Amino acid sequence: MPNSLIIVESPTKVKTIRKIVGNDFDVRATMGHIKDLPKKSLGIDINNGFEPKYTTIEGRRKVVEELRKAARGVDHIYLAPDPDREGEAIAWHVAHEVGGNGKVIHRVLFNDLTKKTVLEALKNPRSLDVNKYEAQQTRRILDRLVGYKISPLLWEKIKMGLSAGRVQSVAVRLICEREEEIRAFKPEEYWNIFAKLEAQNPPPLEAKLIRIDRKKARVQNAEEAQRITEEVKNLTFTVLKVDRRETKRSPQPPFTTSKLQQEAARALGFSAKKTMNLAQRLYEGVELGPEGSVGLITYMRTDSVRTADEALEEVREYIKANYNSEFLPPKPVIYKNPSTAQDAHEAIRPASLKYKPQDIKKYLSTDLYRLYLLIWNRFIASQMTPALFDQTTIDCIGGPYIFRAQGSIMKFPGYTVIYRESKDENEKDEKEEYEDLLPECSPGETLKLLQIRTEQKFTQPPPRYSEATLVKELEEKGIGRPSTYATILSTIQERHYVRLENGRFVPTELGMLVTKILVEHFPRIIDVSFTAQMENELDQIEEGKLSRIETLTRFYNTFEQELKKAEETIQKIKLKGTPVEITCDKCAHKMTIKWGKNGEFLACSNFPKCRNTMNFTRDSQGNIVPEKTENIETEHKCDKCGKPIILKKSRFGTFLGCSGYPDCKNVVSLKQKQNVQAEQSETCELCGRPFVLRRSRFGTFLGCSGYPECKNIKKIT
Repeated sequence: MPNSLIIVESPTKVKTIRKIVGNDFDVRATMGHIKDLPKKSLGIDINNGFEPKYTTIEGRRKVVEELRKAARGVDHIYLAPDPDREGEAIAWHVAHEVGGNGKVIHRVLFNDLTKKTVLEALKNPRSLDVNKYEAQQTRRILDRLVGYKISPLLWEKIKMGLSAGRVQSVAVRLICEREEEIRAFKPEEYWNIFAKLEAQNPPPLEAKLIRIDRKKARVQNAEEAQRITEEVKNLTFTVLKVDRRETKRSPQPPFTTSKLQQEAARALGFSAKKTMNLAQRLYEGVELGPEGSVGLITYMRTDSVRTADEALEEVREYIKANYNSEFLPPKPVIYKNPSTAQDAHEAIRPASLKYKPQDIKKYLSTDLYRLYLLIWNRFIASQMTPALFDQTTIDCIGGPYIFRAQGSIMKFPGYTVIYRESKDENEKDEKEEYEDLLPECSPGETLKLLQIRTEQKFTQPPPRYSEATLVKELEEKGIGRPSTYATILSTIQERHYVRLENGRFVPTELGMLVTKILVEHFPRIIDVSFTAQMENELDQIEEGKLSRIETLTRFYNTFEQELKKAEETIQKIKLKGTPVEITCDKCAHKMTIKWGKNGEFLACSNFPKCRNTMNFTRDSQGNIVPEKTENIETEHKCDKCGKPIILKKSRFGTFLGCSGYPDCKNVVSLKQKQNVQAEQSETCELCGRPFVLRRSRFGTFLGCSGYPECKNIKKIT
């Protein structure tokens, strides 16, 4: 019988760790947090040092009892939840439940789930980290105070079901402010002018007008472009300057959490939530056939680019064995962390280079494989030599006009043989490579003008945020932490404050309204710099430089005054809806946009006399496009009035109803197959198998076809 107990968060980890430690340890899982603040009350004693009142989470009571039972027969308990603040809080709560009676409590941190790391951590356990726990408690109390105090104000003044969050509201504000910039933007016309010139040696070069009379060229209309074109046709061109130089492009460091989310969004099209779910599986362990469960990557919540010395040695040996010697730098590449990095964990990398992606592909779902390959390639590339380019710039002059041609040739691919970072489609083109081949020429050489062409362009508004660019913005401004970004992005969509259109965040009218009220009455709470400052204070609490009570007292003293003032000054807003230029097809009144628990919909402004509603979508310009709701007649007759039963569609879904409505309001249950294959694009982000439509007493939902091995579900939106 084992004399020691290891307690982790996830049941997936249990398999991986049991395989490593054998029968010497009992291994159990908490299934996440076991305690939290109560749902139906504030749960914070403000007058007693902001003391939190934790309760066992509903549904975790049985787990707690099983952990207590398992702890009775052992002397040593090793608490091994994730090595971050949330994991530390779980460890403290578990220790409170299973400690005592002479039990020796240890804290162990697994940066990855390889045999070496796990056994080394068990040999060298730590004590519980009170500062890290205090930082987590402070964050939880701050979020509860903001959400629990402001949300009821929004219910009373605007609409039930609304919520405010310390970090989520700032994220929505960024999206709303970007939308205001886009709406206020007025495009300006400009023209590019290109000259195709021939030197003594081939090939011809195409150069762009960059200067007029030594000043930056600004051609603003067609008339000016035409005038310049006519002048250029009669000029003699010569080579003004030739600049040839070797340029070097260095590899990127291994992934941090936020960089992984950004790159997975750009390169793979994954949401931040999906990326983190997949990374969690890769960290906790994947079944690799006869070898059993194996943890494939290091811990996936990190802001550090540091790599352990033994991992550097391993990757250098791998590069040496699989590539020519010129791909291996003389020394390991050491990346410097930004000053804001906590550096508690290594960068995200393969836990062991023993498991090559191509060798274990058959054991991984498609999406797991793609993410693992991305992490693998980035890590290998980070320790390879830079790519080298021969870049040439040729300036050509004719009269007052200077044209420039640029081109480059890759001399040595370096790290690019395995990895190139993706670019967001709206990010500025940095012209990393110029594919045009340029002729050999010398300053003073005469050029022959072959062609002149113009190109009309318009300045563009700043792009809406994608998941990748919003995560990048949050990280750069110090808002939230990488481990919270996926939750933030999911929450603001679930609250119907924003929606995704063509992969870009667009604020809803509800989101714009709530943000406007919060900015007006709680400017400090959703101020970007203030939110970043609070994150910095949480870091200082974790480092033991600040106290929880000091931070909370300073915050709450001002917050309490803001609350009182807001309660008195916020005017009650009854959401009557936003009028649109669409006519009700039943009574000819105008339709309005309203908000329900399922999001936005169109409702007749003649309510309650007319209760007509319809769903709608938006086109690429944000214009309202009503969805057609065709009623399809069936072969069935109404059992109340005998009229035909028709298939109807409402904003709540499809149903069978009597064609005699409103005189007959009979509705018939829509009998469907229990499991219907969903669209092919709907695949489980955890195991890669297709989703199926399932029905329960709670309604229709998407469930993984791999049930019961995979119990992933999602609601139908």
